[in-house]
Amino acid sequence: MAELRIGLVGAGRLGEQGYVPALAAAAGVRLAAVAEPDEARRARVAGAAGVPGYRSAEDLLAAGGVDALVLATPASAHLADARLAAAAGLPALVEKPPAADVAEAAELAALEPTPWIGFNRRFDDGVARLREAVPRGAEVGVFCEISYRRAGWDAHTVRDDALTDLGPHLVDLARWLTGADVTDVRRADVRRERAGFDLVLGAARARIRCATDRPYRERIEVRHRDGRLVGRLSRGGLVAAVRGRLASRGPHPLVASLTAQLEAFARAVRGELEPTLATAEDGVAVMAALDAVRAARLSG
Repeated sequence: MAELRIGLVGAGRLGEQGYVPALAAAAGVRLAAVAEPDEARRARVAGAAGVPGYRSAEDLLAAGGVDALVLATPASAHLADARLAAAAGLPALVEKPPAADVAEAAELAALEPTPWIGFNRRFDDGVARLREAVPRGAEVGVFCEISYRRAGWDAHTVRDDALTDLGPHLVDLARWLTGADVTDVRRADVRRERAGFDLVLGAARARIRCATDRPYRERIEVRHRDGRLVGRLSRGGLVAAVRGRLASRGPHPLVASLTAQLEAFARAVRGELEPTLATAEDGVAVMAALDAVRAARLSG
């Protein structure tokens, strides 16, 4: 079949360093247009890719020539842009967090065609192997941690707190690994640069930790109730950071998982079953948990 022509809405750091190279690498898709309100960024990103640039998603859609959208904009813009895509009859892949809160996430889920959500860490090979090792419905304990230095990422416009920035990935990973929904939130500690909380997911439990003022590290660990290790995934740390600076520059580590996610998105648009690709209902569940974390923090 012909390649799926993708309109990329948002040419910030994630769009430029993540989605543009991923779209070049992914099979079955190609970048067809870029929408970005910042004129200089729009000219640079669209020009380097050799595609038209537009000021907004509305202008991009009016010009035609795309089959689907990837929304790599701030969460505050997701619902409005997804509505434009739905009105044009086009599927959309919405970056995390899917919306500003659970109410907007529910509105996303009510659109037709219904968007998919960009929880790209599901497509990490290590995460996939770990999920296969976790027995469904078991009494397991999950520890999920992501940290990085926000200044090193140099986001174009977004300055989210740690919970909004990293929390969606971690809550989704807890649900994805255990195959269960969040039923309770406990011990919530939410600050600007750090957040920690515990989740109850049926018989499973998850401890979530995230920070935007520490060296890069990702760690996922799953244990049985008696302490036996199910599996572990660990990346980053100070030693890895030093090695990374000494190594030759290449694609950002996010590109591999974004590439696999885009290929799954293309297959889903064509009507194939793609169980790894996050749905809008997954987005609702994640935002409901994050809203509960903030409520738990306020209520004590």
